[in-house]
Amino acid sequence: MSVPTLNLAFNATGAVEGARRGDVVVIVDVIDMSTSAEAALEAGAVTIFGASPVGCKAPVNLNPDRIGYLAGKTALKYKTSLIVIAEPRYGEAEERKKRAELGLNGVTRSGAEIGLIIPNIGAEITQLVDFNEKVALFITDTGGSAYDAAYNNGAPAVLTATIARTPLKKGIEPARTGIIRAMEAAVKLNTGITVVAASSNSLEDVLAGEYLMKLIIAEGFLQLPTA
Repeated sequence: MSVPTLNLAFNATGAVEGARRGDVVVIVDVIDMSTSAEAALEAGAVTIFGASPVGCKAPVNLNPDRIGYLAGKTALKYKTSLIVIAEPRYGEAEERKKRAELGLNGVTRSGAEIGLIIPNIGAEITQLVDFNEKVALFITDTGGSAYDAAYNNGAPAVLTATIARTPLKKGIEPARTGIIRAMEAAVKLNTGITVVAASSNSLEDVLAGEYLMKLIIAEGFLQLPTA
């Protein structure tokens, strides 16, 4: 018997490292992708996906078209529409659509309906649209790109977590919800966990990643036996 492993990594390159280890990869992009994602899940989203936008320069294998296609197929499976969350958070809708083009091409290829394209604004995102029973596709620079990198480099599961409060949770609860989700996936898949601070240039992501690691340890993950 052995015990699970726990790692902290940074940027899309760190997401690839976690994926290649075979870990469940947890993306932390506090401002705003993973906070937006937590709010969407809290509001009843079926699932979330993340993809890189046009112009992303991460030095790793990315495939936003594939992510868009999978998101679209998931929406068709659940007979629901797809909500796209894109950047810039401020600016014209046409600019968001243009930056999301590669992922949107994949959605179109899947045959799914794109419901709305909305800005990536964090916890208040649920005031813009009803996420209940919808699929959410985040096409964003840091969090979306890290998700894309992890998924397309073989991670058995890619999840998100945040330390920021959401419409229904405050204090420790948003963070705890995220790490419990990650621990359950890792136990089910018999893997370790890699927490990825989506940007090493964002102190909030780095500190949040460290905090989530401590919370995972406090919840006893490293003492759980694996096969």
